[in-house]
Amino acid sequence: MLIQLFFVLTAIIIGARIGGIGLGVLGGIGLSILTFGFGLEPTSPPIDVMLMIVAVIAAAACMQAAGGLDLMVKMAEKLLRKNPKQITFLSPMVTYLFTFIAGTGHVAYSVLPVITEVATETKIRPERPLAIAVIASQQAITASPISAATVALLSMLTAAGFNITLMNIFMITVPCTLVGVLAGAVYSLRVGKELADDPEFRRRVAAGEFSNQHYETAGVKNRRSALISVIIFILATVGIVLFGSLENLHPVFLTNGVETQLGMAYIIEILMLSAAALILVVTRTDGMKAAQGSVFSAGMQAVVAIFGIAWMGDTFIAGNMAEIKGSIEGIVTSMPWLFGIALFLMSILLFSQAATIRALLPLGIGLGISPFILIALFPAVNGYFFIPNYPTVVAAINFDRTGTTHIGKYILNHSFMVPGLIATGTSVVLGLILVHLFF
Repeated sequence: MLIQLFFVLTAIIIGARIGGIGLGVLGGIGLSILTFGFGLEPTSPPIDVMLMIVAVIAAAACMQAAGGLDLMVKMAEKLLRKNPKQITFLSPMVTYLFTFIAGTGHVAYSVLPVITEVATETKIRPERPLAIAVIASQQAITASPISAATVALLSMLTAAGFNITLMNIFMITVPCTLVGVLAGAVYSLRVGKELADDPEFRRRVAAGEFSNQHYETAGVKNRRSALISVIIFILATVGIVLFGSLENLHPVFLTNGVETQLGMAYIIEILMLSAAALILVVTRTDGMKAAQGSVFSAGMQAVVAIFGIAWMGDTFIAGNMAEIKGSIEGIVTSMPWLFGIALFLMSILLFSQAATIRALLPLGIGLGISPFILIALFPAVNGYFFIPNYPTVVAAINFDRTGTTHIGKYILNHSFMVPGLIATGTSVVLGLILVHLFF
């Protein structure tokens, strides 16, 4: 088992270094070694999860192509410029809301330059709002009803026979992640020296490296089409929440004399594909434009990652479940929060909340951990800020022309570390408290 684990971790590490679809396809190499080298029987690939993510990404990409994301960024820019003194609190709320609606943290890219400029103009150290804004865009993944991670969590818990609804997840993850983000924002208020006293900023100004060039967000060519796309997408999201919370709304079919209820996987796929189609038809948006956008590209990378890495992880855990349970079941059962540490560490390697859930949740279910505790530990998958090479982290560093947002001398002492640990730790601890009190 340890030799197999070595090959699994090697595939993950090499795939993460390659980037892009490398993580997913390296999972294929690991799976081939487990199957042909060690004789493990492959589990079923996570088809339902992948198809749900494809449907959501298709709708989000169509909204982006219709100008919906640009419209949201324009509205956010107005809010931030109108309340510049509150930017350290408003910025994470904006990126949290963007991710919550769109289901992907990559929508934060467009607003990061705005955050930087408003903070600089107000003489506020840009590191403060930027770092927590990036963390907020990650935390919201575990609260969004249409994120790949939430979809994976819900589908796997229901497939395991637990009577869990989307509302059960919301009641824990939404308040916990919001409080976690606000706790990180409170800490960020006093991070570093004031901008005027920061040595790196003063050096850049003296050397003529700092530019006062004004940043303008992308214009919205057709405001009506953009607004329609956002409304359609939000209505589809609301529909998913309603169906996920009220099982009596699910259609019931009679097959060979047996009644079967339509599952959430099909509902999500139907609603999101319909939303994508409506956006393209009503706004007359070119479908090729949707396929060429950043949302579609990032989403497809996530699908490939889940396909390879999650399938490899499933196969390894299923093939060694008896050994794993025998060695750690007692400890994890008495201290289930330890499973949260495993989720956090795996997310650092995988750079994907969805892939982390898909790879490790079967182990948590197999160990007999309560589904509500698993939901409380869900925000622990937001650990990919730990190593500062995730795209949104790198983008925030590059957008900060003052140099205050940085990677430290020892790599891990970077701008995002403490806000990320505070937000993630607070979310998990509060979740465990809520589960203890109400579930």
